[in-house]
Amino acid sequence: MDKLIIAGGKPLKGEVIISGAKNAALPIMAATLLASDNVTISNVPHLKDVTTMMELLGQLGAQLVVDEKMNVQVDANHVNELVAPYELVKTMRASILVLGPMLARFGKADVSLPGGCAIGTRPVDLHLKALKAMGADIVVKNGYIKAQCKRGRLLGKTLVFDTVTVTGTENIMMAAALAEGKTILKNAAREPEVVDLANFLIQMGAKITGAGTHTIEIDGVESLAGGSYSVMPDRIEAGTYLTAGALTRGQVTVKQVKPDNLLSMLCKFEEAGAAITLGEDWVTLDMHGARPEAVSISTAPYPAFPTDMQAQFMALNAVADGASSVTENIFENRFMHVQELQRMGAQIRLNGNTAMITGVERLTGAPVMATDLRASAGLILAGLAADGETHVERIYHVDRGYERIEEKFSMLGADIKRRSE
Repeated sequence: MDKLIIAGGKPLKGEVIISGAKNAALPIMAATLLASDNVTISNVPHLKDVTTMMELLGQLGAQLVVDEKMNVQVDANHVNELVAPYELVKTMRASILVLGPMLARFGKADVSLPGGCAIGTRPVDLHLKALKAMGADIVVKNGYIKAQCKRGRLLGKTLVFDTVTVTGTENIMMAAALAEGKTILKNAAREPEVVDLANFLIQMGAKITGAGTHTIEIDGVESLAGGSYSVMPDRIEAGTYLTAGALTRGQVTVKQVKPDNLLSMLCKFEEAGAAITLGEDWVTLDMHGARPEAVSISTAPYPAFPTDMQAQFMALNAVADGASSVTENIFENRFMHVQELQRMGAQIRLNGNTAMITGVERLTGAPVMATDLRASAGLILAGLAADGETHVERIYHVDRGYERIEEKFSMLGADIKRRSE
């Protein structure tokens, strides 16, 4: 099993190119099941979750061709196996995203209940409730969602999600693209990745309006064509590298990004004392050698502060000047990195879904264990700011969401290396 060894205490300085967004690439890859012609997706990040999705599509019968630049061509006309097996789905919750497209195009889907990071309950019942309302017969049996559409096509409906759900919005938007009639999704997720999926579907011939708002309207069409599409940049990866610059008192530029998607984070970086400069597709953060100021955050759906950046800001606040609070409103089990940060000397006290943090001048390197994808990132950042050597174990979590993370940090001047054991 691999681990990362980090000798911390160096201010990071330099530029890093941000990869395509994992959380956009995965639903877009699932949506290729809807296309009646070849689809080519570019700017796909080379990640474990992406290769899992490719393996899943291949197991369904889709034909994939991948070139050296990770351009992925998918031909879904040969899909003949309408089962997403436990062996693949257990490693990645995003596998649930094949349910809507399979049901809409092929009228049947058996999808294992999903796995993924152990950060709390993320029930799929919102997906199933919406698909049932659109005419699907669904039972959950032996750990599988068994869905059929006996009448041929799903029916467009007005649907209201009980809570905002990103994958639910994406799944039903894909299903509605080939449904009969109009579907209106209310209380829809507004994340940029939802908009990216909508843009991809529109490019294939879908009729979708309102993506990026709380109400999305989809007029179903008979079929979707192929085409090519470039995945949006990863705002969470960009935020992670900017946080690394902030907590090491350095200067970091992220390139090939969409600054508008980073606004909730950029406001917090400025509050922490960073000088922020924006370009058309780049952002520079400069601490001018100063220790960051403590900033309180509260996670909420986009456009508010993202839960996927909570662990990274926890690490920032651990070395910041002053006291802060971090409130997690999305997942109830997303503070598993706190105990590991405490091993490094962080002063953190938990009270329900809020962490109270008193910043210390320096953390101390220690062996720590990653428990999920974003917790891994938070521990790596803490190691970069700590005195001495930090060993981050179980980094297979981080490989699910960050492309060549040790290479990119090395380019910023970090002393970080991977060791296989």
